[in-house]
Amino acid sequence: MATPPDDRIHETWLHSERPVPSLFIRPVLQFTQVEAAGGIILLVAAVIAIIWANSAWHESYFSLFETRVDFELFGIHLDESFKDLINDGLMVIFFFVVGLEIKRELVVGELNSRKKASMPAMAALGGMVVPALIYVAFVSSGNPSAIHGWGIPMATDIAFSVGVVALLGSRVPVGAKLFLLALAIVDDIGAIAVIAIFYTEELSLSWFAIAAVGLLLMWLANRVGVQAILVYAVIGVVVWYAFLESGVHATIAGVIIGLMTPVRSPYSDEEFRQKTKRVLDRWDANRASPYASDRLDQDALELSAVAKASVSPLNRLEIALHPWSSFVIVPLFALANAGVRFVGAEEPFGSIVTSPVTLGVAVGLALGKPIGVTFATWIGLKLNLGQLPQGTTLRTILGLGALAGVGFTVSLFISELAFTESIFAEEAKLGIFIGSFVAGVAGFLLLRSMKSARDEVALVTEELPVS
Repeated sequence: MATPPDDRIHETWLHSERPVPSLFIRPVLQFTQVEAAGGIILLVAAVIAIIWANSAWHESYFSLFETRVDFELFGIHLDESFKDLINDGLMVIFFFVVGLEIKRELVVGELNSRKKASMPAMAALGGMVVPALIYVAFVSSGNPSAIHGWGIPMATDIAFSVGVVALLGSRVPVGAKLFLLALAIVDDIGAIAVIAIFYTEELSLSWFAIAAVGLLLMWLANRVGVQAILVYAVIGVVVWYAFLESGVHATIAGVIIGLMTPVRSPYSDEEFRQKTKRVLDRWDANRASPYASDRLDQDALELSAVAKASVSPLNRLEIALHPWSSFVIVPLFALANAGVRFVGAEEPFGSIVTSPVTLGVAVGLALGKPIGVTFATWIGLKLNLGQLPQGTTLRTILGLGALAGVGFTVSLFISELAFTESIFAEEAKLGIFIGSFVAGVAGFLLLRSMKSARDEVALVTEELPVS
């Protein structure tokens, strides 16, 4: 039986040795596979948190994450709740991976030129501005403190949005998947800027200076060719703690360090080929030596070092940390932050659902995102700033814009920073749940109603075996 066209397309892109598929499209497809699985685990963790927080054991949920953790190590003193350690500590790794993804896209990906970046950037900008304006319109006549949540509906959750796209197979063209990924990356840049600028507490210049010195040391170490990860890890912990004490949110340290990570490998392809050939030639000669065992072990170690040096630090770190971020850290964050109590809450459930904060967040995500993304893309096309990927129409963009309305992880994160009043935080989280659910279902149905990507079938037909 012939392989179905959808699977043949995916396999062709995944295993092709042509430059573009092998250098960019294949890593993106592999990335989406991890994100799809991570999105499922993230959803499970959020559901567990909501059920736990509204069960007879709800006190154990809140007491667990409010447990204080107090310790001192090498002069670094921490006195934080378990929840804060997750939000301010473990989430630094998540944002570090985000920084790596941003760096990759800016240097070798879909954002490495003005022509490539213009349309996703326009779409992302519209998808940030319109939801924020909708939120402000809902809360402007209420409590002035509620206005601080304007950044919540701006965010896009890559894991969920890319995960839904992965479920649709070739109904979404590869170019459209790359467009969504680039849009989400620009969206992340915007969210990070919002966190750094608008959700920063009072700045301590002395701690900020220590952080700057640490970053300078990391840059100098990279410039002089220091390869030991331990050196960067130690400096990175100091930079993180300095950010934590400075008032700038500690997760920004992760993003900056990610952006500083080299995207180029120490060895070029030609150097790798030459060094590998030299080691293998010596291997063949050493096999006849009476000391073959020791010499072959040494050759193998040298070959391993050459192979490691031929992969960029960014790729090595992303491959190593991305599964931990997607399958452990982000689900743990969701477990700690998604537990909104509706049963026995301070306010009646009906009042929470209809509150301006809940409606502002929900409508901002579910309607503001697709409207903003589609309208901004249309403007970009009219201004001739770029063009849509092959096989992608404005209807596709509308579906992708709806999926961009799945805010979840970063939206929950911003809601924790935006509000000190627990009622506002709970209303915002409910709005995130409602808006993200509606946006995800709408995006799935819109893209599901489209035909399979015929353009991509035609693109790879010449490479596919005839059966």
